[in-house]
Amino acid sequence: MSNTHSLTELFANAKGTTYQCDTTNRIIIQFGEARVSLRISDFLTFKKRVDSVDIHTMIFNTDDAYDVEVIDAPRTDYLFVLNLCDLIALRDLLAGTRFVLDLNTLLHERLCSTLVY
Repeated sequence: MSNTHSLTELFANAKGTTYQCDTTNRIIIQFGEARVSLRISDFLTFKKRVDSVDIHTMIFNTDDAYDVEVIDAPRTDYLFVLNLCDLIALRDLLAGTRFVLDLNTLLHERLCSTLVY
């Protein structure tokens, strides 16, 4: 990623950080060694994919097939290979990011509506 883009940190936890790039209108997810750049619609699709994983089954099924989950990031060549702890951390990161995006939208709408007569 070029350093000419201005990145604003949206949310961070122990495993990763998300940024908003105002130049490209993308969300950048830095999670462990992975760094992917997604359009807003792709970010929301990715969040739905991560949220759809059945954590209960991962916890209570002793079969090796349930030890990891592989999730692809839309419109990228990157696959996230996540164990249970990583999946929970990624869910937290994406949920926090979504909350900040929604909050920013709400504040922008409220501030702009009060300024326009």
